Amino acid sequence: MIDLDIGDDGLWTVTLNRPDKANALTSEMLEQLLDIATRAQLARGLIITGVGRVFSAGADLNAARAGLATSPLWEQLSAAVAALPCLTVAALNGTLAGGANGMALACDLRIAVPTVKVFYPVMKLGYRPQPSDARRMLALIGPSRTKLILAAGQKITADEALMFGLIDRIVQAEDLMRSARDLMSDALAAECEVAQAILADCVRT
Repeated sequence: MIDLDIGDDGLWTVTLNRPDKANALTSEMLEQLLDIATRAQLARGLIITGVGRVFSAGADLNAARAGLATSPLWEQLSAAVAALPCLTVAALNGTLAGGANGMALACDLRIAVPTVKVFYPVMKLGYRPQPSDARRMLALIGPSRTKLILAAGQKITADEALMFGLIDRIVQAEDLMRSARDLMSDALAAECEVAQAILADCVRT
């Protein structure tokens, strides 16, 4: 349910492949993602995307009820993605919901198709978001808009997400992966040490 392609140029592409369940994440999938993100210290670039109309619905409902909603795996995954020395891009093929926000927020860049909606309905479900999710969202879009999503539970359209700064670019679905790879081209062409130094100069939360 997690596909990994490692290109000859050092680009790692991670694909959530459970479209029949809206790419909802199980503990096994989170463990796979964490393992990949840990090993991706060797990558020259990392793209995370999904199959189907939804990037991820967040936690699988049955798994969430069994304790996944409060698992430390979410925080460990986003921390591992944020710690990568290479350029990371979340290529959002569809709606981004719940705890799946964490790995997207941890990426350096986020691009999305026009039909994307972003929401994080933790309050009505009785959970708190992972601490780093709220912190990273706050750094990107400020306190009021973060409260709009986390406290008011609003679904944010792609246009609103772009205006807020939650995503960096809207692209057509057929151009999503080409656009993600285009964003990687300079980093992949540069000397590894140069690319890593430039990224280190840019502040990450």
